[in-house]
Amino acid sequence: MAIQTVLHPVSDLAKAKQVYAALLGMAPTTDSSYYVGFEADGQQIGLVPGGGPQGMTSPVAYWHVPDIEAKLAEVVAAGATVHESVRDVGGGRLVATFTDPDGNVLGLLQDR
Repeated sequence: MAIQTVLHPVSDLAKAKQVYAALLGMAPTTDSSYYVGFEADGQQIGLVPGGGPQGMTSPVAYWHVPDIEAKLAEVVAAGATVHESVRDVGGGRLVATFTDPDGNVLGLLQDR
């Protein structure tokens, strides 16, 4: 289990894309009007315009896990609160988010 994906909400996708391309020294591997992604040394860095439909207001780190339902239940039992239930985002990828006791949003991701 490791953080392999970090999504960043951005207000200007074109400007953010230029900054992240300069930072990472590469062009995006995914480039659309609703998501721009960079694959850097096995880590996915994503830019989400306007925080996307989930209304992100700060970056969200996603831990890749083998069983998202079990891990979400485990963190909730430990005191977390479900922020966004498990959902399929396409391509066999499941995501969910939760908040820690201080309100920080954290993510889980499972590829099938």
